[in-house]
Parts: sequence; C-alpha cells; structure tokens
Amino acid sequence: MSVEETLVDAEERMDKAIAVLQHNLSGIRTGRATPGLVDSIKVDVYGSATPLKQLASVGTPEPQQIVIRPYDTSTIKEIEKAIVAGDLGLNPQNDGRMIRLNVPPLSTEVRKKMVARIKELSEEAKISIRNIRRDANKAADTAEKAKEISEDDRDRLKEEVQELTKKFEAQVVEMAKAREDEVTES
Repeated sequence: MSVEETLVDAEERMDKAIAVLQHNLSGIRTGRATPGLVDSIKVDVYGSATPLKQLASVGTPEPQQIVIRPYDTSTIKEIEKAIVAGDLGLNPQNDGRMIRLNVPPLSTEVRKKMVARIKELSEEAKISIRNIRRDANKAADTAEKAKEISEDDRDRLKEEVQELTKKFEAQVVEMAKAREDEVTES
C-alpha cells in the first residue's frame, strides 16, 4: 500500500470508530426523551427481528415522553413486548393505536452509572483508534522493509497517522464530555 492509501484507510477506519461511538452514545438515557433511546430495539414480527424504526414512527411530543405510532397497528403487541424486553427501564402504555413511553427523571445513582458508561464507551473508542494507528504504523514499517517506500516516507507517514490519532481522540473526548453534560444537567 502507498503512503496515501495507508493514510486514507486509517482515516476511514477512525471515522467508523467515531460513528460507532456516536451511535452508542445516542442510546444512553438522559433526563430528556429522544427517539435515539429506542433505536436499538428489534421487534420479532413477520418472522424476523426488525428494527423498530422500520415498523413505526417515533416522536417526542413532550420533553419527558416518547410516542411510537406503528404503521401497522397489528404489530403493536410485538412492539410493546420488544420495549419491555429491551430493558430500557421504561414502561410502555398501549392505547391500541400508539405506545407512549414516559421517561422518568434520572436519580443521582443512575446518572453516575450513565456517566461511567459514557467513559467506558469513550475509552473503547480511543482503544480502537490507537489500534488503527498501530496497524498503520505496522503497514509503514512493512512497506519500508519491502523497499516500497523510503525511510523518510515511513517517518512522514507515522507522523501523519499520529496527527490523525490526536484529532480523532480529541473528537472522542469532546463527544463524551457533551453527553456527560447532558446526563448531569437536568
């Protein structure tokens, strides 16, 4: 692989690590209702596990409430079961046409657990980014040994990969801090 190909590959993989972190952070409960809280729910319907957002529209008409309106009302019982099984700590209220989820305010203890989980997820993302850096550096060393690139190119590549690593780790810290602030504020 050339220097540019190695850099592009590392950057794409680091972008994916950030996307995974963003997805995981969106599922963490804050004191406010957001459709992201139910994004991970899969419903056993029509013979397969289907993501909830493919079966219903999800909205937040009030800061403490999520409303789920199934496109097909015959699936409402399965959606309700999936929410209960999803272990979100939310009790679905089914009126036959839609499901309401009231999001209770977070206790201090729950907030601490959420912050700890955010730190865990951000550390996993940093580890992933560092592993990508290690792989790129290994590729640079291999290419230099195989005489595909010069020592100077290898060193330049390693410096650029380190800059990428710093940039993406800063994004992780920023995202985690923003989510922690959301969890602790209300």
